[in-house]
Amino acid sequence: MKTFIEIHALQNFAPSNLNRDDTGAPKDAFFGGTRRARVSSQCFKRAIREYFKAQNKDWVADRTKRLVEALQGRLTEQLKDHKEFSEDNLLKAIGVAVTSLGGKKTVKVDKEMKTDVLLFLSPKEIDALAQVIKDSYPDLLKPKPSDQVVKTLNNAIDGEDKSRLSVDVALFGRMLAVMPEKNQYAACQVAHAISTHTVEREFDFYTAVDDRKPEDTAGADMMGTIEFNSACFYRYAVVDWEKLVANLQGNTALAEQGLQAFLDGFVSAEPTGKQNSFAAHNPPEFVSIAVRRNTAPRNLANAFEMPVYAKGKSLTKESADKLSFKAAALDNLYETRPNARYAVAEDVFGKTYRAGGMGEQLESVPKLINWAVAEVSRQEG
Repeated sequence: MKTFIEIHALQNFAPSNLNRDDTGAPKDAFFGGTRRARVSSQCFKRAIREYFKAQNKDWVADRTKRLVEALQGRLTEQLKDHKEFSEDNLLKAIGVAVTSLGGKKTVKVDKEMKTDVLLFLSPKEIDALAQVIKDSYPDLLKPKPSDQVVKTLNNAIDGEDKSRLSVDVALFGRMLAVMPEKNQYAACQVAHAISTHTVEREFDFYTAVDDRKPEDTAGADMMGTIEFNSACFYRYAVVDWEKLVANLQGNTALAEQGLQAFLDGFVSAEPTGKQNSFAAHNPPEFVSIAVRRNTAPRNLANAFEMPVYAKGKSLTKESADKLSFKAAALDNLYETRPNARYAVAEDVFGKTYRAGGMGEQLESVPKLINWAVAEVSRQEG
């Protein structure tokens, strides 16, 4: 039996450059034959992970090349009274431990004590590594650590105790090229957000003046351009509930907390790109969540294959109309019924707005998220 939790949102951002490409321009894509604004899934997932940190730091893994530094910070105080302790010896032991990780492809540490690859490890996994280094400190100072120590070090990362996985790794997965056996398949899929309508690139020409320039001297002392756009984005993500519970070793209570935090973060977290220049803090004004059992997930982006044109009307509302119409059409096509709810901004949609394919309307986004988590719990029971 499969249970999928899907979330759909329409988010109309004011002029902004939330997610840049290699030239500094807002990312875009062709869809339905026209250019659309785009914000990558990685960008939104990063924002959600940052949102998680405010909820519970233990829920968020570190993606870093500075594992040696993290371990040094944990171990200096614990080993300072050891007879073989010195800063050099500690760094040597940590370096040997880190380079012992992996199989045929081991992790390498450079002169700056950074690993050659980004490692994605939970706080509990880093703590477990630190404990092994503390317990095996003399052995790690030898020319070559014992096979048992190497095995114990590798077991610290998602080894015999798989409960060390953090919530964000359980949701978004991880890929460790040097340790493929530690890879984690994601329980969540996040789509690239695309605009429901065609967009054109625009340019902001800016200048800056030297505050200490003599008054009789004309001209700017710096000038440049920033590309930006404004767009109503369709956003979509889906969580495989059974996979999330399995990734968290059957801890249903933690999975429910993680699901709640993910749905909260999906709605509340914003990309930070160029926000000091644009301050585009515009929350979604249409949010729908569906809890599906034994049916395939449905990204409804094809509702906007033909771009929305809303001259003199609300772009968000016109987009919502197309979205709900597509949802209803697919339910009719596949003879399924929606188990969904939605919430809208009343000033745009009014109190009596009906999104036909999106189930019943709830009063607020918090009530919508609470309904989804309760519905998953009810089905689980």
